[in-house]
Amino acid sequence: MDSACVVEALSPIWLEIPETARRLLQRIGVVLDFAHVKGWVPEEVSLRSVRKGLPRQNDKRGHMEAMPYSDVPALMKKLASAAPTTGRDALRFTIYNAVRSNETRLAVWTEFDLENAVWTIPAERMKAGETHVVPLSAPAVALLRKRWNERTSDTGLIFSKDGKKPISDMTMTKLLRNDGFATITVHGFRSTFTDWAAECTDFPKEVADKALAHKLPNKVEAAYRRTDFFEKRRSLMKQWADFLGNRAPAADRAAGEPTPARAAA
Repeated sequence: MDSACVVEALSPIWLEIPETARRLLQRIGVVLDFAHVKGWVPEEVSLRSVRKGLPRQNDKRGHMEAMPYSDVPALMKKLASAAPTTGRDALRFTIYNAVRSNETRLAVWTEFDLENAVWTIPAERMKAGETHVVPLSAPAVALLRKRWNERTSDTGLIFSKDGKKPISDMTMTKLLRNDGFATITVHGFRSTFTDWAAECTDFPKEVADKALAHKLPNKVEAAYRRTDFFEKRRSLMKQWADFLGNRAPAADRAAGEPTPARAAA
């Protein structure tokens, strides 16, 4: 255990939940000091350099971290036209579906029915602890088909080099930093999607909230509202993909190997 390990552990949450990340850093320091005193860690670990290895936090959460929706199509075009990498595919997929980064990073082939363009994220992987069914837009499916043709496992992780180890959360963030977006976070694209849906579509807020897997704050209302607005969400996500200027690049459109009705079901 050294400071580099701590940087790697905190990177996924350092910008997403800064206050929690800072408290966790403090707690890690206490644990490592105790371990050193007990002789479990032979050398004292200095955490003074950890902050230098992490991006600067911006505690003013919200619009400073979310890209204006008018700028996202240009970003998507740039990502699609650049040399394909697992990180770029993951970032594009995350934006297409307005999901959390961990939901993308830990996605496995058995969660997808590509013929019906449906992604079922199990409850244990969702923040709210409820299964979330995502209607996939055409370019999102095309991206998945391309990765299916390049897979190393029929059941493993999709956004991984070997199907076993997920990419780091910082992989997607680094792409944004390299393009000059110093304060934009991957999670912020969910806010971008919300702004776009509110200002550019006629869909009710409840539909956009359901697309984001948000729970209704009113428990009574939640108990009586049984619909998940699936068909409306499918239309919403299609419009979002259309807005993003999503003409899939040639690599995505290539037919390649046929994909089963439920990939690696």
